[in-house]
Amino acid sequence: MDRLILLRHGKAELESSSGDDFDRRLTTRGVAESSAMALRLAEMGFAPDVALVSAAARTTATWEAMAPLFPGAEVRFARTLYLADSRALREAAEAAGGATVLVVAHNPGVQELTVDLLQEGSAPSSLVAKAHRMFPTAAASVFLFDHNARPSFDGLFFPERGG
Repeated sequence: MDRLILLRHGKAELESSSGDDFDRRLTTRGVAESSAMALRLAEMGFAPDVALVSAAARTTATWEAMAPLFPGAEVRFARTLYLADSRALREAAEAAGGATVLVVAHNPGVQELTVDLLQEGSAPSSLVAKAHRMFPTAAASVFLFDHNARPSFDGLFFPERGG
């Protein structure tokens, strides 16, 4: 893996009709912000070879909103990514096999892995603090990895929200 893109799912409904957290769907805003973040990433050339997506309803819908901009990506849905911690997310990404891997998953795991990689890559403390303080829905972080698998910061993107 040369590049890792971590993406928190878009804004989801507070409760699902089934009452199960796994079944929570995206709101209209969640679909729009997921699509907008995909466009932003695509315009910067951050196109995944492999997309690892939690099998939960809100993450699969996030990927559905993004997929038209990444037609070449091999998508893999995995229940093991549902509410996975930062370690599990990193292990899944490292095992994925693509040059650019996108992980679409949940907080706190996505935010924690972002902070961990920023710290490991010696990012400025102000950037680490910003990522630690907030990682809203549809936020993305991007990291490059050298031949020793050491990360370096390549971008932190938050969705644009209307006033």
